[in-house]
Amino acid sequence: MPFPNIDPVAFSIGPLAVHWYGLAYVAGILLGWLYARRLAANPSLWRNGQPPINATHLDDFLVWVAAGIVLGGRIGYILFYDFPMVAANPLRALEIWNGGMSFHGGFLGATLAMILFARRNGIPVWSMFDTVAAVVPFGLFFGRIANFINGELWGRLSSASWAVVFPTGGPFARHPSQLYEAGLEGIVLLLVLALMIFQFKALKVPGVIAGTFVIGYALCRIFVEFFREPDAQLGYLLGTNWLTMGMVLSLPMIAVGLWAVLRARAATAASAQP
Repeated sequence: MPFPNIDPVAFSIGPLAVHWYGLAYVAGILLGWLYARRLAANPSLWRNGQPPINATHLDDFLVWVAAGIVLGGRIGYILFYDFPMVAANPLRALEIWNGGMSFHGGFLGATLAMILFARRNGIPVWSMFDTVAAVVPFGLFFGRIANFINGELWGRLSSASWAVVFPTGGPFARHPSQLYEAGLEGIVLLLVLALMIFQFKALKVPGVIAGTFVIGYALCRIFVEFFREPDAQLGYLLGTNWLTMGMVLSLPMIAVGLWAVLRARAATAASAQP
């Protein structure tokens, strides 16, 4: 099917062009902030009925997490995907249109922002992780939709009836892998975490939601990588026709997520003992 030719520029105000990609970041952060405020305002979700974070904390944290995501995402892309090119031309680091952002880098940047903010404000770090992990799928959903609108990060060649001929992907139909990621990393992961929070009260065990998010994202990303075209400058790794950098970076996340869940359950069980 032909690509729906959507202008990457949502609207213009004089010389200022507002892109869908930028609006996606705003929408993801705004909805995540509103959802986090709802979680923080519900004492029944938290251990001993005492939310460890409040609306004021979340308001202040917006700037911190935005900086962590943007800086970490860009630095991560340079280190993981584009380092030889940037080493040859350092000014390329500022050319965000050449590759853009890395989720794994943004994840590390946001994690550092959470740790620093939590310690500065006396918030338990694992509860901070849980709160943010619960809302990240909003950003992932809108970010992948923006990737589709931009006609970037498309998938591998496909004969499926829903395959799309992207303007920059040659005259071939490809998997709309951006939409696969939006559905899995955004909608499915959000619903799974919400079920754990509201039905099983998982926020009462600090670290479970964060660990589950990390595991869930890694599994979704590895699955979608089988349909997504690898970055041109890297291609497939180790001489295979399937292994990608996205898979390699996601594999350790599964181990980290499992450790976080097991640590959370052990810590809660130990604290419950007389």
